[in-house]
Amino acid sequence: MAQFTVDFFSRCLMRTVSIKVLLPTDKSYFPGQPVPEEKPFKTLYLLHGIYGSNGDWINGTRLQSWAQARNLAVVMPSGENHFYLDCEDSGELYGEFIGRELVDFTRRSFPLSRRREDTFIGGLSMGGYGALRNGLKYHDTFGGIVALSAALILEQAVNSTETPGRMPMDSRRYYRHVFGDLDTLLGSDKDYRALILSLKEQGADIPAIYMACGSEDFLIEQNRSYRDFLQEQGVPVTYEEAPGVHDWIFWDTFIHRALEWLPLDDAVEGISSGNVTEK
Repeated sequence: MAQFTVDFFSRCLMRTVSIKVLLPTDKSYFPGQPVPEEKPFKTLYLLHGIYGSNGDWINGTRLQSWAQARNLAVVMPSGENHFYLDCEDSGELYGEFIGRELVDFTRRSFPLSRRREDTFIGGLSMGGYGALRNGLKYHDTFGGIVALSAALILEQAVNSTETPGRMPMDSRRYYRHVFGDLDTLLGSDKDYRALILSLKEQGADIPAIYMACGSEDFLIEQNRSYRDFLQEQGVPVTYEEAPGVHDWIFWDTFIHRALEWLPLDDAVEGISSGNVTEK
């Protein structure tokens, strides 16, 4: 699996940004294996959680091996605690960067499929929120959404106070910086429920949704509530829940299950570091 670190100038963020890209262009096969037809790669844009960076998924999971087996390209940007939203205070357009600019840049730079049905977005925690929000907002781009332990915390943001809590993000000031006017947050295009209602009203094609959350995760009730909302709205959702907390043990297990859920190529092992046979 080829791994790239790419630096490029982003118009949405008005600075040079760095992304990680996994690309199975160097995949080699064992003697006697059929070599599949060469074609543009299906692609997963994968978002990290709060306090994280674009290398988290590589360091925390076996994603690289699983993506190689299924001929999947993976693009990992940095969200810098901004929940992958356009920031009204700074003018940094993180949402548009994820939903438009990043996809356009990587498609021009790498052999990626341009088809919606081959393009997916996913993430964990803050990135799970970012995947849902941007996957729904840019529904013409993404055919599938993966949300693991999604930080569906809009009500918490709206009801926050000016008194800081134990962590910086516990304060209303932080939420106002990230989400903008908290009095108009619910019902806006940053609201994962409002986006579903709007897409239904438009008769738009809603991306397929996969959600998973640990039963001991502090975000479990928010995830169950959103699952129930989707089901009440007649929106198909695949939801999985298992013992686990908000950690890489759970995400390692369920990113693999998410890849099994996505419409990818069948897994075919190839030659890679440590993968050898007696033949």
